[in-house]
Amino acid sequence: MSSPIVDIHTHVYPSSYLSLLRARTTVPYLLDLPAPAPPRLIILPSDDNGARPPSSRGRPIGPEYSSIEQKLSFMSTHNIDISVISLANPWLDFLPPKEALSAAREINDELQAICKESKGKLYAFATLPVSAPSDEVVAEIKRLQHLSHIRGIILGTSGLGSGLDDAALEPIWAMLEKSQLLLFLHPHYGLPPEVFGPRAQDYGHVLPLSLGFPMETTVAFVRMWLSGVFDRYQRLKVLVAHAGGTVPFLAGRVESCVAHERHFRDETGRQQERRGIWDVLKHNVWLDAVTYSELGVHAAVKAVGTDRVLFGTDHPFFPPLDEGATEWVSVKTNVNAIEKALKGNETAVRVVLGRNSIELLQLVISDEA
Repeated sequence: MSSPIVDIHTHVYPSSYLSLLRARTTVPYLLDLPAPAPPRLIILPSDDNGARPPSSRGRPIGPEYSSIEQKLSFMSTHNIDISVISLANPWLDFLPPKEALSAAREINDELQAICKESKGKLYAFATLPVSAPSDEVVAEIKRLQHLSHIRGIILGTSGLGSGLDDAALEPIWAMLEKSQLLLFLHPHYGLPPEVFGPRAQDYGHVLPLSLGFPMETTVAFVRMWLSGVFDRYQRLKVLVAHAGGTVPFLAGRVESCVAHERHFRDETGRQQERRGIWDVLKHNVWLDAVTYSELGVHAAVKAVGTDRVLFGTDHPFFPPLDEGATEWVSVKTNVNAIEKALKGNETAVRVVLGRNSIELLQLVISDEA
């Protein structure tokens, strides 16, 4: 058997989630169009523009976003043995508190059922009822420990609504550390639209996706570190999306700014003790290799080590635009980046493409997978 390939970063909108979106009339919601056009997901306030025709609002949500058959076909085309699926953004951040827990349980149970039926090909990261009271969030994490195919949770950068340095997250961090479920940190909100200037819409989604998402992730992770989360929960395990945003490039600058910041010194002038950001990266953090460049993979490996970089595709986003194409250029670009960055070290290529994820998440390679 060839070395297994595991896709750690691959999304789905299960049917229960699509039903929830379809019942809504405010962002985020699903806008159905006349057949055969696919529905549009109005995911950001900027998408909800009545001056634009419905067919150009938001993003099209075809069957590839929800069909497990298509997910498995994509895996077969690209020789992927196992995928760890997760709900795509915006998760459940928008729900009223009284609705969040029941919705999370329904979606997580559906993900569990999908994975159980996949004959060893699928595992999942669950979603959390982040708008619910913290005791309900903790209760759901406890329940997730007993679902056979759940290997972690996916969380947006807003946390419970006020960012990852929010004190209200303390019981959630404590429960995640105790359970040893992996936290998959993923962006959604980007940067304020004015950052991209008055012509931003001329460039489609290029600026918010290529620049907004990585910077959003970077700010969220650094706030988490600055607030001492990794000092209080030293066994917390975090997978940071998109190769850590710009964290591998900026960690040194961040640490230097802290060293020169009077705010972080006590009344005697001594610097407050905290774990260094590089120490946290080496011992608490994993990065996916969804970076589309050899240089990006190099940076990820330098930041966390070869044994903490994990292959991902970001499926079903970034599909081929050429009609009839079956191979996804985005996937090929990521694989090539890994192979070039680790050229001459076939063992390193194999562990990034699959073995790291298998060991981290205790995945079982079945004969059918």
